[in-house]
Amino acid sequence: MTIQLPDGKGGLRTYEPRTEPLAVTTGAPFTSRTVFSAAHVVADPFADTTPDSPAAVDWDATLAFRRHLWSHGLGVAEAMDTAQRGMGLDWAGAAELIRRSAAEAKAVGGLIACGVGTDQLTGPATLAEVRAAYEEQLALVEASGAQAILMASRALAAAAQGPEDYLEVYGHLLRQSSEPVILHWLGPMFDPALDGYWGSSDLDAATDTFLEVIAAHPDKVDGIKVSLLEAQREIDIRRRLPQGVRCYTGDDFNYPELIAGDEKGFSHALLGIFDPLGPLAAEAVRVLDTGDVAGFRELLDPTVDLSRHLFQAPTRFYKTGVVFLAWLAGHQSHFTMVGGLQSARSLPHFARAYELADGLGLFPDPKLAEERMKNLLALYGVAQ
Repeated sequence: MTIQLPDGKGGLRTYEPRTEPLAVTTGAPFTSRTVFSAAHVVADPFADTTPDSPAAVDWDATLAFRRHLWSHGLGVAEAMDTAQRGMGLDWAGAAELIRRSAAEAKAVGGLIACGVGTDQLTGPATLAEVRAAYEEQLALVEASGAQAILMASRALAAAAQGPEDYLEVYGHLLRQSSEPVILHWLGPMFDPALDGYWGSSDLDAATDTFLEVIAAHPDKVDGIKVSLLEAQREIDIRRRLPQGVRCYTGDDFNYPELIAGDEKGFSHALLGIFDPLGPLAAEAVRVLDTGDVAGFRELLDPTVDLSRHLFQAPTRFYKTGVVFLAWLAGHQSHFTMVGGLQSARSLPHFARAYELADGLGLFPDPKLAEERMKNLLALYGVAQ
């Protein structure tokens, strides 16, 4: 069987899908790395919504996907940008997501950390209002029993006058947090409103401020997530961290080498690409647990082409490809997204994502994925 896919040049090309998925197994918890998948949300396709209305979430399918990730030993990074925070999912929806996922994690013994931001602020805000918004979300996450991830704030980026404002706000939050948190530095390629975060568009100066926050409160920082898509910068930051503070790579372009590490250290992982790669990524980490770095790279290196494709500019729309692959893989019955974001990528983009994912064996039922891809192509007028 073959399928006709757009070639990106106005024509079609023939692709022959694989017939068997990659063989992966579940197993013992990871021993060498802590690994989180930033998970997407499943929209309710029957809700009468518009792009500007509050998100309508299919809670059953959303929680089922988290159980899928936990079953392979992955932690869930909840209510992050992969869950469309600030791109279709408002704070009310995120708060409900945190409550439900944290309860589910407790029920199944799954690892979970949840995003703390300021997205209840919808207009210009003062530093005091930014701090209060962070406090409200931090309190909810801690009350849920989940670990907190202090996310970058658009409101703080707009209100801060310089590095000292970041030092004050983050210092206040770290002093009052009950447990060590993960700090998240999300680059402007993921969210243009975060340009100049930590008080400077000069990344060297911003890094110094970021590390100053950590150095002042090392007992309150479990780790950092760096999402700048610059491998060497992450390595440099990793080597400057205080003893005991982890680096969780958020680099969806260079994750195999960063997780594998070098003679001076390695990164743990908190990645959006580990949503579609979940079972394969878990298999690779279990190989790494045995000390087989080459075997780990052999499994994970071939996935980078898919990740770079999904996260290509404009990077913030990678969520569309993630949800598209979840639909093809059978984790949800439809390809719709909160905020209508399924329209954010082109048909040739989807076709290439399908081809790359199929080549990796990511689809548990390759025939189902092929049928769904053909249905999508038919909607665009591509006859088979």
